[in-house]
Amino acid sequence: MRLAFAGTPEFAERSLAALLGADHQVALVLTQPDRPAGRGMRPLQSAVKRLALQHELDVFQPTSLNSPASLDRIVGARAELLVVAAYGLILPQSVLDCAPLGALNVHASLLPRWRGAAPIQRAILAGDRESGITIMKMDAGLDTGPILAQRAVPIMENDDAGTLHDRLAVQGAEMIVAALSALETGRASYTPQPAAGVTYARKIDKSELTLDWSRPAQELARAVRAFRPIPGASSTLEGANVKIWEASVVEGSGEPGRALAVDQNGIVIACGQGALVVTRLQRAGGKRLTAGEFLRGHAIAPGTRFGQPAERG
Repeated sequence: MRLAFAGTPEFAERSLAALLGADHQVALVLTQPDRPAGRGMRPLQSAVKRLALQHELDVFQPTSLNSPASLDRIVGARAELLVVAAYGLILPQSVLDCAPLGALNVHASLLPRWRGAAPIQRAILAGDRESGITIMKMDAGLDTGPILAQRAVPIMENDDAGTLHDRLAVQGAEMIVAALSALETGRASYTPQPAAGVTYARKIDKSELTLDWSRPAQELARAVRAFRPIPGASSTLEGANVKIWEASVVEGSGEPGRALAVDQNGIVIACGQGALVVTRLQRAGGKRLTAGEFLRGHAIAPGTRFGQPAERG
């Protein structure tokens, strides 16, 4: 099938690779513009762009899809179908109408739960026991289109956003290839999304990355996993920012944010309910260290305060 593909990060790169491996013709690849990254702030190509260039595909990186020039470029690809996976730009109806078969989206949740930008992180933050992949036909709404295929993926107790992302990316790649096969053979059928169970996975805000020690330990442990491997949950320690990379729930009580116990196996910090034992952390500009390694360079006494007191009123 002749396709146009829109995607940006590694999640989308898996789907593009699978489509190429299944001998589909990708006439145009849309991906986000190169972004400055790293200490040198050099422009960084997206994972999708790197793969597309390796296969000598036509790459288009508009900042918006609302201009006539962008629409002309997409129409000019003469694609039968547009495949979208974690692209990052809103597709106007004019773009969705470019291909005779419309547009299919590879979405990392069991729609209608977690429509929107950050379904993987939101599922972990909420304590969901499963996530999944939905292949849906796109319409003008936010992930509201009818479902072609759906597959559940369990969320393990030790999953973080990275491990869950990787499993979902594999499933998404398999499912979009199967979905195109169903379209080609006339076996595809769509089911409207149910009206019940709708939730929205809004984009992660920087303010959410700071651990609020007045919250239950269970919630904070989920936040650590949801924000790993990037951008990382954080707190303050003696006025300096510290990232918390590994933590688990333990018994304990005290003033939220106070270190209850400290040894090489971990730093136990009181929460609003229960306590959290931090086993891997990182000072700004430093390396990720085990608790024992961290304590050898930065002694912490029981009673030390993490974070700032919660604002009242």
